Formats: sequence, C-alpha cells, structure tokens
Amino acid sequence: MVLPKPIRDRLGLRAGSDLEIEETVDGVTLKPAARRSPMIKKQRLWVHTGKVPAGFDTVQAIRDDREDRIRKLAGL
Repeated sequence: MVLPKPIRDRLGLRAGSDLEIEETVDGVTLKPAARRSPMIKKQRLWVHTGKVPAGFDTVQAIRDDREDRIRKLAGL
C-alpha cells in the first residue's frame, strides 16, 4: 500500500511501518499501530534495544535522516 509522502511525514511513517486497519460502516480506517519505542535511557544515554532488520544500512539511514532534517529546515 502506498501513502502520500505528506501523510507519511505527518504520521512519522517509514517503509515497513505497521498500520492498524479497522473496518467501519463508511469504509476502512488506517492508523499507525501502537508501538513501544526500542529506545530506552540508560545512565543518561539513549540505547536501542530493538532488532535491526537484516541488511539494514546504518550509515545510509543516518545520511537519509540528515537529508530529511536539512530539507525540513530549508522548508522544502
């Protein structure tokens, strides 16, 4: 399923994000699945406690995040 980028950005969704699907009388409702953050604070440091998907490129994720923040700061 493809959601428009402005909606994904507002909801903080990325590729592979889980969604809850609810059937209603009027149709279908999608919302981000309730999730616990894999980040916890240990002795004043944030630590990731979740699993990293196979093939995940940490360096590329940092680059992508940095580019997203630059675009937002630039108003793009």
